[in-house]
Amino acid sequence: MHYTYYTSGTCSTAIDFDIEDGKLHNVKYTGGCNGNLQGISRLVEGMPVETVIAKLEGISCGGGPTSCPDQLCKALRQIMLPQK
Repeated sequence: MHYTYYTSGTCSTAIDFDIEDGKLHNVKYTGGCNGNLQGISRLVEGMPVETVIAKLEGISCGGGPTSCPDQLCKALRQIMLPQK
């Protein structure tokens, strides 16, 4: 399934990605540091969602409370939480 998450507190403004069989695919950031975000996208390709969260959650950038990798984790957690 395809998702778009609008980021907060980062140079990037959105993250598009797919989740298939519990694995992350086709991660694309809008805005931000192009080279670094391409690297993150390639590294997480095909990785289980839980592994991505375990590795990237809590990373900060520029002294702020979040980062582009952390925002991806926030998106993944939001999707994984049961809807009430």
